[in-house]
Amino acid sequence: MSKDNTSGSRLISEVKQCLLLAVPLAAAQLAQSATGFVDTVMMGWLGSQAIASGGLGAAIFTFCLMITTGIITAISPLVAEVYGSGKPEQIGQIVRQGLMISLLLGIPITVLLWYGSTLLVLLGQNVNAAALAQTYLRAIAWGFIPALGFAVFKGFLSALSQPKLVMVTVVLGTLFNITANYVLMFGKFGLPALGLAGIGWASTLSLWSMFITLAIYIFSQRRFAVYKIFQFSPISHFSKQNRRIIWDIFQIGLPIGGLVAVEAGLFTVVTFIIGQLGTTALAAHQIALQTASMSFQMVLGISLATTVRVGQLAGEKDLQGVRLAGYVGIALGALSMAIAALIFWLVPKLIVSLYLDTNNSDNQDVVNLTIKLLAVAAIFQIVDGIQVTASGALRGLKDTRIPLLIGVFAYWCVGLLTGYALGIWFGYGTIGLWWGLAIGLASAAIVLSWRFRILSNQLVWAKLN
Repeated sequence: MSKDNTSGSRLISEVKQCLLLAVPLAAAQLAQSATGFVDTVMMGWLGSQAIASGGLGAAIFTFCLMITTGIITAISPLVAEVYGSGKPEQIGQIVRQGLMISLLLGIPITVLLWYGSTLLVLLGQNVNAAALAQTYLRAIAWGFIPALGFAVFKGFLSALSQPKLVMVTVVLGTLFNITANYVLMFGKFGLPALGLAGIGWASTLSLWSMFITLAIYIFSQRRFAVYKIFQFSPISHFSKQNRRIIWDIFQIGLPIGGLVAVEAGLFTVVTFIIGQLGTTALAAHQIALQTASMSFQMVLGISLATTVRVGQLAGEKDLQGVRLAGYVGIALGALSMAIAALIFWLVPKLIVSLYLDTNNSDNQDVVNLTIKLLAVAAIFQIVDGIQVTASGALRGLKDTRIPLLIGVFAYWCVGLLTGYALGIWFGYGTIGLWWGLAIGLASAAIVLSWRFRILSNQLVWAKLN
């Protein structure tokens, strides 16, 4: 067989391997994101004030969850590399320490969410809107710890190339959440009508059900028994090897969480700035942002698959495979977001109609502004896909600290400053702020892709020499 045919076969094989991981992970991410999507849609059923206030609460919860889940994400490349190098005894240790870290992170964040209205007021939000948001936050706060535990199990199963149950669990959990939303919001079957709080409680119940389902599955399957995940020993947590694992999780995970915080923080700060521009601007922003986050979850699944593939191949010392896996992931990320961009361009009004009655004259200002925001979002979809998959490829190489610095520069120095200048100083309002988001993401895509190219070439060159 010729070298070209061999290279072509390797490329096709890697695309298949990435897709086998990416499709269920992307489906799981989409379904998990659908919890926030469904919550936002059903908040709209309660009126514009509910979607604006509930959106503020959801922004805080999502921001905290993304940061802490980012830290937990370190489990995936660690397990993938150990799995690729054939050391199963270390896998259980990594997962157990991940569960302990989840608990330590989850307790203070739950307390923070409980007093979320105070935080919102300090950030300049309307007192009445903050009070309404708190009813949602105090309900969903109880779901924060199981959400982190679920992320640990998800990282474990994904790193072992076993993502299908994650997908099934999340889909069923989302369907449960939709049903519970309706029942608790409007007080069906004799239950009290809880409004926004009902949406929060539905999410909490859904998060607990997903966590428990994966725990039972992993505990009951013989093929996972070798990892001894549930054999907890308080004394063993202080052993030298476990201390090293905890150090590795934080050393890799903190920069990941920091990068997530930097990117999510950009969107959250923009949300608070827009919140000061009025209810119409905030409602339009929440709808467009929630829609964009749905497409982002699809490419995030590809990014997670890229991390696993790069990590597994690094563990096998297949350095040319590492480079190929990274490039394949980045290309698939760009392609998937190009499809999302076309949808945003072609049917924006249909998208808005999922949230609001577009024929109601009271909603026309929100509808018109949202359509304009979706046009901007369509433009930055592709660069968003490139930057998140490039970041995933770098995570597979355990390269997380420099990407954090890249993110700080791209999202805050470029994105936020440009958006603030266009939106506030030059008077383009919400549209200007969204253009800043696009420019920040584009700069991140360029630099992160360039860094992966440099590192992967260095690895291959070092092997050849």
